[in-house]
Amino acid sequence: MNEVSQSESKLAEWRERAIAFEQEIQKAVVGQDRVIRLVTIGVFARGHIMIEGDVGVGKTTLLRAVSRAMGGDFVRIEGTVDMMPGDILYHTYLGDDGRPRVDPSELLRLAETLPVFFFNEINRARPQVHSLLLRLMAERSVTAFNRLYRFPYLQVFADRNIVEREETFELPAAARDRFFMEISMAAPTDREARRKLVFDPVFQDVDTLLERVTPGTMDYREIGGVARRIQESVKASTTLESYVLNLWQGLTRPASVGISLPDVDVSMLVKGGASPRGLATLARAARVRAWLEGRDYMTPDDVKDVFFEVMAHRIFVDPIHTLRGDEPVRQLCHAVFEATPVP
Repeated sequence: MNEVSQSESKLAEWRERAIAFEQEIQKAVVGQDRVIRLVTIGVFARGHIMIEGDVGVGKTTLLRAVSRAMGGDFVRIEGTVDMMPGDILYHTYLGDDGRPRVDPSELLRLAETLPVFFFNEINRARPQVHSLLLRLMAERSVTAFNRLYRFPYLQVFADRNIVEREETFELPAAARDRFFMEISMAAPTDREARRKLVFDPVFQDVDTLLERVTPGTMDYREIGGVARRIQESVKASTTLESYVLNLWQGLTRPASVGISLPDVDVSMLVKGGASPRGLATLARAARVRAWLEGRDYMTPDDVKDVFFEVMAHRIFVDPIHTLRGDEPVRQLCHAVFEATPVP
């Protein structure tokens, strides 16, 4: 078997594992198939993910299930207004002799076996903490105790409190851009899924619920290599590349392609974002989506399916529209697809 055939065989085998991975998570998290698929895309694209949702919709359960199915460790940190960068890196306590002690945090102790780091309510933490997190996300390394800690398998997942505004700090554009995706997770609408969540006792005991998930469905240590093979093997035609570049034009200069929105001056709407890194991220996500669908080539549907989650948080609009939340960006994305011919 030649090298190309071996690579194709390996990717086909890993696609089966990825599907099994999703099925294992679905044993613990019901009614969230699209969220699980997007998380799977993020995992195989090696991207950090922001998950937004109301309290109690299952974000932590989802990520604990992801960690268990990947066979690695799981660390969770709660964002607080008085948190400082050292709180992520150090653990302070009084020893048996009554003297203060400083030890590495759980994050540092598990650095080499940690695939999932969950930062809950990230916008409650101060900008100093965000700066440390940016390095962790960008370089997968931090310096502490006079040494460099590396996190070869780490993916950061975060949740942002979108209800309360007091004692919160908005993430800067650079921090949001480091997140591969922003995924919205709401309570399921399916009636049977809702019935299970409310009346099935197993969903009230998360530890028992997670025992349903087979540990180590995938080996987190191999995902990086598989992710590289996916990006190398899934191709984009010249026509598809042109399509994506046309979408980019519509995002950055909507008036130039004839886009109009009700009660919005589109020539002044977009103030920044949609950078080359953002579009490269979109292509990465679309390749993984194509691979999960069993193809070695990208289609416009692959791009459209992940477009909003990958691009919306990278588009910064005039402050006058910020009180409307993500609705102006959502309208713009929809209008861009309407105005761009599909090849």
